[in-house]
Amino acid sequence: MALAAPTLFSPLRLGSLQLPNRIVMAPMTRSRSDQPGDIPNALMARYYAQRASAGLLITEATQISRQGQGYSYTPGIYTQEQVEGWRLVTDAVHQAGGRIILQLWHVGRMSHASFHADGQTVAPSALPPQAQVWVVGQDGVGKMLDCPVPRELSTQDIADVIEDYRLAAARAMQAGFDGVEIHGANGYLIDQFLRTTSNHRLDEYGGSMENRVRFAQEVVAAVVGEVGADRTGIRLAPFITQRAMNCPEIIPTILHLASSLDKTSLAYIHLSEADWDEAPLIPEQFRHDLRDCFSGRIMVAGKYDAARAEQILSAGLADLVAFGRPFIANPDLPARIREQRPMAAFDPHTLFGGDAHGYSDYPVMS
Repeated sequence: MALAAPTLFSPLRLGSLQLPNRIVMAPMTRSRSDQPGDIPNALMARYYAQRASAGLLITEATQISRQGQGYSYTPGIYTQEQVEGWRLVTDAVHQAGGRIILQLWHVGRMSHASFHADGQTVAPSALPPQAQVWVVGQDGVGKMLDCPVPRELSTQDIADVIEDYRLAAARAMQAGFDGVEIHGANGYLIDQFLRTTSNHRLDEYGGSMENRVRFAQEVVAAVVGEVGADRTGIRLAPFITQRAMNCPEIIPTILHLASSLDKTSLAYIHLSEADWDEAPLIPEQFRHDLRDCFSGRIMVAGKYDAARAEQILSAGLADLVAFGRPFIANPDLPARIREQRPMAAFDPHTLFGGDAHGYSDYPVMS
């Protein structure tokens, strides 16, 4: 007798976690950390706890070091004050019955000189991203500013960054998280190493596909060695090509990386899909190829609604679906999906920075 296809409300084992449903809150930058110090706070704890009915919460991207920061007011995980701030969040989520993991982030060249004591951003190669980042000036006003030409990381620098990932994962456990997700997508540092358009290195971290995946593999090995493969996932984005990342070799590179990560028994791969209008569709063949080379769980995130989510789950091409923007104005999103209730719209003017307005003041349905 054939088993029924999974739905959004089917339970799932994800590494060390037992999830009550397959609805994930995707990582979303909201820039509400306390200043100075980029410290998580009680407001953030309230925001995440309100959304604890998701099978899993993934935090906003969190810089592993001061060097890893690229935007104003994003939280960190490299000081004791930040660890204590995140403890407020994990305690609140666990008290609400939820599960939460921390997304580990280094932006690489997607940064601005003002975030760095020496005024230099870093990257695999000294190539600008042709992009902008959000920076709050001394006047308290946030503006989009051009990213400068970065400094190429030395091999010792690379070893230091890998150690920063390991230390950040250890601090995440101290802060009470249930696991970590390594941000390897969307044009940030790990993604920059993977692509020929951003990696022109001539050493063991550049050139061939095997060399370009080396940094990602070593980061994963360091994090897994610290917290365990059953508490570790990675986010990848092969079809997102903005920020001068349109690499003609990225698809086979991602599949090669996924095959190597399968040997580590990594808990999951989080496939970040484009969510804007007229974004490129992911070919079904790629989804099958990813299934063939990676035996862990596959999470997808993009412009999913309940119908599309159920479709990809029933097809067996994903195990979990992450929702981003729908969770902003609908803290009780799983209940609204289950009961087919209307979805509230979010205020785009309150997405980044600010206070509780447009953040933790969206109501649940009666």
